[in-house]
Amino acid sequence: MQFPNFDPVLISIGPVAIHWYALAYIAGILAGWRYAHYLVSRPELWAPRAAPLTKAQIDDLVLWITLGVILGGRIGYVLFYGRDGFWNDPLEIFKTWHGGMSFHGGLTGVIVAVIAFARVNKLDMVAIGDLVAPCAPFGLFFGRLANFINGELWGRVTHVPWGVIFCSPNLMKINGGVCPAGLEPRHPSQLYEAGLEGLVLFAILRLASHRFALLRRPGAVTGLFLVSYGAFRILLETVRNPDLNMPSFPLGLTMGMMLSIPMLLGGAAFLWYALRPADGGAAASEPPAA
Repeated sequence: MQFPNFDPVLISIGPVAIHWYALAYIAGILAGWRYAHYLVSRPELWAPRAAPLTKAQIDDLVLWITLGVILGGRIGYVLFYGRDGFWNDPLEIFKTWHGGMSFHGGLTGVIVAVIAFARVNKLDMVAIGDLVAPCAPFGLFFGRLANFINGELWGRVTHVPWGVIFCSPNLMKINGGVCPAGLEPRHPSQLYEAGLEGLVLFAILRLASHRFALLRRPGAVTGLFLVSYGAFRILLETVRNPDLNMPSFPLGLTMGMMLSIPMLLGGAAFLWYALRPADGGAAASEPPAA
């Protein structure tokens, strides 16, 4: 299957270019913001506790999270995937026009933003995490679709009927007349990730919050998000092409796998603590400290 001749730029107005990738970030943030409003408007999801934030507080939190995603994603990419460039030129972190964002870096930025927001406003940071986690799949879904449109983060070589040859006139123009992915069919791993990290993960967290009432168990939804994403990412790394310029890691591991393993372990700890019976058989009410 030939890769469509997508243009990463949706529209150009003079020197200003609007990229699909930027629109993906905007769409993910707006959709997550509205979904957070919806969740706090359903008090039965949180009973007997109150929702952790008001709608006005969510509006303030969105700015903190947006900065966390952008700064964390960029810093994480440079440190995890472009360390040589960082040591040669530390200012590379600020050169966002060179491209490159890391999910794990963005996640770290969001965690820092939630902790800081909770401390400044004297709120429960774990409960805020339980509110933010179900909103994250929106950004993941749109972001992975943008990765596909950009013809980046392609999968390993494959012979499945839906394999994609990631080469087009626009990709060749961007990459100096060559197609970095070559001319062999590859897994469209970006679409696999959009499906698992976006649609399936949203469904899992929706069932957790609405069917199994896990928003009433502080830390449970946060833990489920971390475990589910970590497991999906490790699985998908087996069909996603390893990031360029990465060293060979032992046991066939990739950087994405190694960054996801702590997510799995941390999420499992949150789930265990949130769901364990307390003394006398009552459910535990407080998760472990962040």
